[in-house]
Amino acid sequence: MASIASSATSVLIGFIANGTQKIRVGSGGIMLPNHSSLVIAEQFGTLESLFPGRIDLGVGRAPGTDGLTAKALGRNPLIINEQFPRQIRELQRYFSVENSESLVRAIPGEGCDIPIYILGSSTDSAWLAAEYGLPYAFAAHFAPEMMGFAFDIYRENYKPSSEFPKPYIISCVNGIAAETDSEANKLATTLYQAFINIIRNDRKPYSPPVEDMDKLWNPMEKAGVLQKLRYSFIGSEATVKKQISDFQKGYQVDEMMFTSHIYDHDARKKSYEICRNAVMAL
Repeated sequence: MASIASSATSVLIGFIANGTQKIRVGSGGIMLPNHSSLVIAEQFGTLESLFPGRIDLGVGRAPGTDGLTAKALGRNPLIINEQFPRQIRELQRYFSVENSESLVRAIPGEGCDIPIYILGSSTDSAWLAAEYGLPYAFAAHFAPEMMGFAFDIYRENYKPSSEFPKPYIISCVNGIAAETDSEANKLATTLYQAFINIIRNDRKPYSPPVEDMDKLWNPMEKAGVLQKLRYSFIGSEATVKKQISDFQKGYQVDEMMFTSHIYDHDARKKSYEICRNAVMAL
């Protein structure tokens, strides 16, 4: 994807972890069917060995790309999703101390305490996360339609595990915050344009904000974009705080993950700071 530097996630995690001291750093996420489970176990085992107690592994079942690219990665796009449950079990086995007797071992990785989070944008992964007793992260920032239903499935069918005796839910949302509502709304036009480009199959880097979106989208595109971006918190700190509070009252998530599709890097950093302050003030 031309606008997201996500093709070498473990490399980025190592860079960020090396530049920080306390925060946990994780993938959001590794599209597991694109990879060998053993290679991912080795990569994240290495990261956990370098930065103990700070690494999380979020895995998703979607290939995250098109069929031709999946083939270039050495994967069969026709059966790629079918491997996902087996691969999660493989990861758990490679990370376990008991795997030391196996002929195939992840070194580093074996015996590492690396939380595995299952990512999803529909209900399929909710069932799987509940069955395996793992945390569940939902991509509400681009697929809001099934979020509430997926949370209900996950909570009602959760089977406690030794690592996670209770269900744990993360919701990823869009957060675009600024000093004023009007400034934030203008910054958000970069996000709107990115989604228009997806609708038009015109993948390209982010565009700078504009004054008037109505000159760029037609009514059908506008309705489609705003529906997909239903869980977007846009505005000043006070406005975003109110939006987050209303969301939390409805869904009671354990953690919120923010993504800010903002053209200017300094404005993006400022947005994350404001969103953090809004959450901490609740």
